[in-house]
Amino acid sequence: MNKNIIFEQEFRDPPKEFSVMPFWFWNDELKEAEIIRQIADFESHGVYGFVIHARIGLPEDIGWMSDKMIGCMKLAVAEAHKHGMYVVLYDDGMYPSGSSSGQVVKENPAFAERMLDKIDIAQGEEPELQPDWDLVTVIERPDGKRLAVVDRPSGGTMRGLHFLDENPANVIEDRPPLADLLNPEAVNSFIRLVYNRYYKELGQYFGNTVFAIFTDEPHLGNGTCGILQEVNRILGYDFTPYLADLWYDDHENSGQRRAEYQRAISIRAEETYYTPLSKWCEAHGIALTGHPAGSMDIGMERFFHIPGQDLVWRYVTPGKTALEGEHSTMAKCASSAMIHMGRSRNSNELYGAYGHELTFDEVKWLANWCLIRGQNLLYPHAFYYSVRGPRRDERPPDVGPNSAWWDCYKPYADSCRRLSWLNTDSKHICETAILCDVQWLPDESAKICFQAQRDFNYLELRNLSECQIDSNGIHIAGMNYKAVILEKSLLVGKEFLSDIKKIADAGRLIILGDTQESERVFPHARFAGDEPTLLRSLCELVKQDIELQPSSQSIRYRHVVKGGMHFYMLFNEEFTIVSTTLYLDAAGEWEWWNPSTGEITATTAGQAVSFEPGEMKILCIKQQKRK
Repeated sequence: MNKNIIFEQEFRDPPKEFSVMPFWFWNDELKEAEIIRQIADFESHGVYGFVIHARIGLPEDIGWMSDKMIGCMKLAVAEAHKHGMYVVLYDDGMYPSGSSSGQVVKENPAFAERMLDKIDIAQGEEPELQPDWDLVTVIERPDGKRLAVVDRPSGGTMRGLHFLDENPANVIEDRPPLADLLNPEAVNSFIRLVYNRYYKELGQYFGNTVFAIFTDEPHLGNGTCGILQEVNRILGYDFTPYLADLWYDDHENSGQRRAEYQRAISIRAEETYYTPLSKWCEAHGIALTGHPAGSMDIGMERFFHIPGQDLVWRYVTPGKTALEGEHSTMAKCASSAMIHMGRSRNSNELYGAYGHELTFDEVKWLANWCLIRGQNLLYPHAFYYSVRGPRRDERPPDVGPNSAWWDCYKPYADSCRRLSWLNTDSKHICETAILCDVQWLPDESAKICFQAQRDFNYLELRNLSECQIDSNGIHIAGMNYKAVILEKSLLVGKEFLSDIKKIADAGRLIILGDTQESERVFPHARFAGDEPTLLRSLCELVKQDIELQPSSQSIRYRHVVKGGMHFYMLFNEEFTIVSTTLYLDAAGEWEWWNPSTGEITATTAGQAVSFEPGEMKILCIKQQKRK
């Protein structure tokens, strides 16, 4: 059979591994027949996998990792295996991950989360310490005041699995204690209690039906026993004199010191939490999936085999928040990490707590918002096992079987599966990178690029050491970036200046913003004080891949090569109709590949194209050649 025909058939019906994988809230009395019925219902609506998520509302006789819970998991996984479906295991009883629903602290109270705190004290006064509080140091502040810095238990709790009171007027939840994830011994306890138990009970399905374990926004305290020593090691200097800057603006650069301390905590968490989980999953033949706590936490993504993010609480909606603010960066955060770390998949947990007012148009729009930015595994939050009593209103809405749109869900699920397939193991055609740090991703230059159809990836500063930098561009993981944007707001550590200077000397660096100091450090860079200048600089360095006439700031695009063919994903991100004509750098025969129906129709280059509000189109270019 013709290779193109086989490829087209795969587009129409991609493998089940590209399905949406909803969180399945196990939130009531679990019954064997109902578990089996719901799995069959998922499959009939185009959903071929799920995340088993123990959730608030379970009866008390189904405790976290209890024999009864494990028995239900075995049933669900075996049923999924029978249907050729996929399962992701969630690693805690509710969230944030890392505490095994309080079992880590129950095993050893010393493993409870800790924090750095301050006690303001008068001259000559000694700090009053409570049991289990440790004095770190006493600071003399510039204004003559003093404070004691102490390391103490935070008293932090996670969400639990059981209602203590289901009265709608006074719902009370179980709140287990958080574990100290900066303490390697506490993390070892967590791995033993959860990960090792999963392997013991479900190991026969690892690497086939069970392809990943999901860790969810682990909460990091700002301290633990001996944390200052680790912070000093990571930062390369003694932070002790600056500890007061965690609470006060005692110095001109107090804000920068706070950011540096938080960066060190983030890197320490990579060592104590993410690294051991990542290595465990590798050793047991499955992927670590899930997401860190912050939308800009790109540094931690390197430890996920499936980097991910979390689109909740209406972080992103059509309009301003789709392009501005920290959450607008999250999808590119995960997809960029996927590319630069050589991964195949990246994910987003989306729709959580968007409220009962969420519409199906918004459901489809949010999925397309993620997919056009290169995401290829969607975890809808959530399908509710039960909506009895207060369960219906717990981080709503149900976006599956209990929703108003369940009867018309399959075309949406099929579209997501096709687009996820297209975004997987394909070559991303992109020659622009925006520099970012461990926990900070610029959004100003990103917005300009999005609205001008200039695709980009975020490039973390730590990745620069892995790049080959020459006059032809910046080469990493098969990408060749011919333009690298540095925003003025990015705090660049001294250890990265040499590599950035190489980029500037190669004529590939564009600095956006106030340039007075930058001109001294990077004399060979290009400088852009505003949007038009930035776009002119990009035009000089990077050949434009797509042009719209008339132009439109509403259209987002992504260009990938898969199966020897070029695909342009085109998304109208605004809720207005857009009519334009497309001019592409790739040449060949044009076809529209409909993501909702799988239909393929020939078209002619140079014709006007109309985009409905929120519409996603796929343009395929066959027999292409570079102009």
